[in-house]
Amino acid sequence: MTGQPVDGAAVKGVRAARSEAGLLVPALMFISLVVAAVASLGTPLITSVATSFHVSLGSAQWTLTAALLSGAVATPVLGRLGAGPHRRATILATLAVVVAGSALTVLPLPFPWLLAGRAAQGVGLGLTALMMGVARDHLPEERSAAVIALISVVSIIGAGVGYPLAALLAELGGVRAAYGFGLVVTAAALLTAWRAMPEAPEGRSARVDVAGAVVLAAALLLVLFLAGERSLWSSHLAVAGSLAVVAAALLCGWTIIELRSTTPLVDVRAVRHPAVAGANLAMFVGGIGMYLLLTLITRYAQTPHGAGYGFGLTTFVAGLVLVPFSVVGFVAGKLTPRLRTRIAGPLLLAGSAVVVGGGFALFAAARSDLAELFAAMGVLGLGVGGFSAAMPGVILAVTPKSETSSAMSFNYVVRSVGYSLGSAIGGLILATGTGPGRLFPDDGAYTTAALVGIGCMAVTTLAGLALARRHLSETHP
Repeated sequence: MTGQPVDGAAVKGVRAARSEAGLLVPALMFISLVVAAVASLGTPLITSVATSFHVSLGSAQWTLTAALLSGAVATPVLGRLGAGPHRRATILATLAVVVAGSALTVLPLPFPWLLAGRAAQGVGLGLTALMMGVARDHLPEERSAAVIALISVVSIIGAGVGYPLAALLAELGGVRAAYGFGLVVTAAALLTAWRAMPEAPEGRSARVDVAGAVVLAAALLLVLFLAGERSLWSSHLAVAGSLAVVAAALLCGWTIIELRSTTPLVDVRAVRHPAVAGANLAMFVGGIGMYLLLTLITRYAQTPHGAGYGFGLTTFVAGLVLVPFSVVGFVAGKLTPRLRTRIAGPLLLAGSAVVVGGGFALFAAARSDLAELFAAMGVLGLGVGGFSAAMPGVILAVTPKSETSSAMSFNYVVRSVGYSLGSAIGGLILATGTGPGRLFPDDGAYTTAALVGIGCMAVTTLAGLALARRHLSETHP
């Protein structure tokens, strides 16, 4: 009789734990999707912002660049904080910043306040790695691997979800309505995190290397600025080259600081592990190629018929071209963890890179029909989904649980830089292919850019095969 209440309490405790675990996975997915979708809102709204705020397209472009910059800078800092005992507080505080930024984008304030709001929204990009850390700490190993893979995929296909919806809202209610969508979903993400995020395991340290954070922020700021300001390279090559040298020097200085620090922002020694270094190289070069193709297809779809090619799609309809990318990418992300039981992660990276290369080949050879663009986007989604789902497994296989957030944060910084360079390279090639006095590039410029993308994916494939060979030698000496 005396044991019955205790047993009943124990059963209730188990049920409560299962209930919390049941809420955790949808919460992780929802938060990852929201921060990715909201950060991508700048892409379809650039023209609307330029018109509404009476600024140039170059200035309006900063509504996207500001989010990418703040995300790249915040990611390693949040990754280190997320590795410590205050991870839940870090997640909630970061989402509160994102909500505040979303409010700034909705309020009738001048353009600089919009940029500030977009920068605050971009900070949320750093939460993806923390979601992976939560999954690895609080889910069984087999399930956590599948969830982490899906988080990685969702963080990429979020752009495909947010793009058409934001464009539709902008057409119906203006740019403020589109940003209002961001405010609603980020507020929902904050409530979800408050309800579902557990505390981090005890016994961890979360000291942040402030000096390393400042130097890395300065270096990333220069790198992403140089990637985004293509006109600087054409008009002021000496200045651009000098800034590139400064950025390289800052990155070297940051590496030295991290090696000497007792509490490094990123464990550089772990990053130097051949598996981690190879995976980050594949992410960097692959990121260039993946974002290059995404940029090429969306720009081609919106080019008016008067250019001699293109389909003249509205922003909303062009956004629908991203639907196959998101749907197929999500399916690939679901299937990849199952394939990992039969195929090594590095081989999946290499295979996915080959698929993305096939998307480039399809776009280069056949783009006269809109269905062909949808097909190329579907192939891209298949490759990106598989690549993104396989990447965390390759890195985390040699990473301690306590360093999950930090290791994946560094990988996402590498990805952000790769994406930015992919966009810049695409813009540079198309600008080079634009004749004097013409507004749009020649059709052949898109073919040239596609061939460059195939080269990027070939390098990525070789990196994946090299990792697979090393993995095979370690498992079968």
